[in-house]
Amino acid sequence: MRRLTVALVERSYPILIGGGLLSRADLILPFLRTPRVALVSNTTVAPLYLDVLARGLEKVGVGITPIILPDGEAYKNSESLNRIYDALLAGRCDRSTTIIALGGGVIGDLAGFAAATYQRGVPFVQIPTTLLSQVDSSVGGKTGINHPRGKNMIGAFWQPKLVLADTDTLKTLPDRELSAGLAEVIKYGLIRDLSFLEWLEANLEGLLARDGELLAQAIERSCANKAEVVAADEYETVSEGGRALLNLGHTFGHAIEAGLGYGEWLHGEAVAAGTVMAAELSHRLGWLSVADVGRVRALLRRAGLPVTGPDLGAARYLELMSHDKKVVSGRMRLVLLQVLGEAVTHAAAPREEIVAAIEACCRE
Repeated sequence: MRRLTVALVERSYPILIGGGLLSRADLILPFLRTPRVALVSNTTVAPLYLDVLARGLEKVGVGITPIILPDGEAYKNSESLNRIYDALLAGRCDRSTTIIALGGGVIGDLAGFAAATYQRGVPFVQIPTTLLSQVDSSVGGKTGINHPRGKNMIGAFWQPKLVLADTDTLKTLPDRELSAGLAEVIKYGLIRDLSFLEWLEANLEGLLARDGELLAQAIERSCANKAEVVAADEYETVSEGGRALLNLGHTFGHAIEAGLGYGEWLHGEAVAAGTVMAAELSHRLGWLSVADVGRVRALLRRAGLPVTGPDLGAARYLELMSHDKKVVSGRMRLVLLQVLGEAVTHAAAPREEIVAAIEACCRE
C-alpha cells in the first residue's frame, strides 16, 4: 500500500493507494467520529462494490445508511443533492455521522457538498472508484454541483478525512472511462512535471493495458503533484499560478460539457480537447513550438482521447467560458503552457487569438 499526505496543518489527511483496500475497514475506522456512516454511491458502482465495503464496516460494528443515486454527470445537480439530504434526514443522521463517497467524481462532488452543508458540516471520506477520481477529484476538497450555465458553479471547499483509492476497482472500469482518467494524469506532466510526462509517453500502453503496478505509480505521482499544489494554495486564492494551474484545459473543456449538455462527453474527454486548445493558444502566443503542440496531441490521441473539439462556434465557446470560476473582474484567466512541464495563468490573451485557437482545434 502506498501512502501520501495532503499537508493542510489542522486538516491534513492521508491518501492510501493499493489493491484490496475496500475490504479493509480497519483503514477507515480511525477516521470515523462515531460508528455511523451514510454511504453514497450510484446504480453502477453500488452493485459492484457496496457489499464488500459494507460487510467490512458492519463486522466492526459500524451502522450504515445506504444512499444510491442515478449514474452520470447529468445527475450532478440540486435534485440529486436533495435526495442525499432527504435520506440523511430520514435516517436520523446527526453531525457525528460520516458521509462516505463510493464512486467516481460525480458521487465524490455530490457527497462532499452534502457533507459540507448538512447540519453545517459533517465528516467526509472519499473512496474513489474511477481513475479520474483517484488522481484528481477526490483530492483537494473541491465539492459541488453543476448549473445549466456552468460546471461546478455551486459548491464548497470541504476536505475529506481520508482518501482510499483501491486500484482493483479499475479492473471493471470501461475503456472510455480509463482514457478519460488519463487526461487528468497527463495534465500533471504538462503543467509541472516534465519527467512524469516523459514517463507517461514511455508507459502509456502499459497503463491502457491496466498494468497494476504502472497504474499505482501513475496514481501516486499524480496525487503527489496535486497534494503539493493544494497544500500551497488550498482555496485557490493565489492570483498568479497556484491551484488554478490544475485547470489546464478545463476552461475550454467545461464549455464543451455545458455546450453539448452534461454527460454527452465525459469530463476527461472534454479536458483533453480543451488541453489541445490551450496548447494551440500557447503556440499562438509564441510559447510552445509546433512540435510541442504535436507532442501534446499525439499523447492524448494515444490515450484514446479526442483532440478535436465539437464545433459549437467560437462565440458560443466564449460565452460559456465567460462563466468560468477563474474569471476575475470580467477578465478571463486561462491556464496556458510556457513550455511543456510549466504552466502559467494568463489574462491577457487577445480575443482574436483565443478565437483562432478554438477554430483551429474544432476542425478535423
